[in-house]
Amino acid sequence: MQGVDFFLSQSLELVIRKNLGTVTVRKIEKRLFEKYGISLTESLTQFQKLDSVLREHFGAGADGLEEEFFKNVCSIKPVESKNKHSHSIKKWITLNDSILADVILEAFGDVDKKKILASVTDESKIIYDILHECKIPQTSGYRKINSLIKNGLLLIDGFIETPDGKKINKYQTIFQNVNIHIIKNKVTVDIQMNEKSIETSSIILAMNGL
Repeated sequence: MQGVDFFLSQSLELVIRKNLGTVTVRKIEKRLFEKYGISLTESLTQFQKLDSVLREHFGAGADGLEEEFFKNVCSIKPVESKNKHSHSIKKWITLNDSILADVILEAFGDVDKKKILASVTDESKIIYDILHECKIPQTSGYRKINSLIKNGLLLIDGFIETPDGKKINKYQTIFQNVNIHIIKNKVTVDIQMNEKSIETSSIILAMNGL
């Protein structure tokens, strides 16, 4: 589990458990395992499977439930960007959950993590190159990169192969831009996702379908 789905699932699973209650969640988890052999946590990266089980239990009412789940976590809107060379739609997510907002704020509040994220915003790189470019010591650098991966802010984007045949993963951020707004002591965080993040996210696909 990685990338946008992992990042959003940190909050989404809590929202689902709170909204459905313990008894219903147990039934959903049992059915997910019977039908697909996966847990509720795993289903969040294969959201179509969770959607299938929710529809078995709630019928058409699953649409309303899913919309409520997503609303508590984030909202998404397309922003059309035009120039004379291209015409594309970029997606911005507004984080409605404080847990997710805090993950972003913590990352950008750390000088080294901010450098790491900036280094792989437009191009994926192996960890050695990231740390060399950012001039960060390996011991602390590996720890901070692993933290960013764990929190879903970095995702694997290909690999390089060494002369001895070993494959080394390359990493890229899940977003292109981040806007942080502070209005009357309330912090709002917007993130603009890159195309890779959109393409690999089953949660975003489900949100777009509602």
